Amino acid sequence: MTDARTVTDPRPQLRRAVEQLNTLVASVRTERLGEPTPCGDFDVRALLRHLLGAWTKFAEGAATAGFKPGPPTGLPEVADDAWAEVLAGAGARLVAEWDDEARLAAPFDAPWGSSPGYGAVAFFVLETVTHAWDLNETLGRPVGLDPELSAFALATAEAAIPAEGRPGAFEPARPAPEGADVHTRLAARTGRDVK
Repeated sequence: MTDARTVTDPRPQLRRAVEQLNTLVASVRTERLGEPTPCGDFDVRALLRHLLGAWTKFAEGAATAGFKPGPPTGLPEVADDAWAEVLAGAGARLVAEWDDEARLAAPFDAPWGSSPGYGAVAFFVLETVTHAWDLNETLGRPVGLDPELSAFALATAEAAIPAEGRPGAFEPARPAPEGADVHTRLAARTGRDVK
């Protein structure tokens, strides 16, 4: 199993996380877009919009070694039946923009601080895998989530996010039930109610 605390090239995990999320998005029927998710006030549509914005901004940031102020540029309005196609394109762009190995060691400036590029990529694996859990729960668990990805994301969360959370990113950690699987432990660590 890959340990997020020692990996210096998390791009394989990023590719897998994007693929996992895109598999879930492909299963979303339009009538479910208004359903609430475990992620704050996001319904399914708002969660998908958030992911589109985050992936777009992170792809843009690969070339500039950090996030530019403000929202990502050129986000399209997405028709209810086009989310799978639009997110697949955004995910492919994200993976392609981080294909340059030199970007992994270069400093990357983000709202949560500066880190080498590989740390920022690991954080985006965490973001993507956590939101895959949100969507999978909302949809009734149509996909068996990848336990290695969840373990990687959990290790990243434990290394990068204080248990009391980080405003604007994650709520304070919550307790996970005894014997909970790695997906549930990740959800609890990132502030989801997993009762």
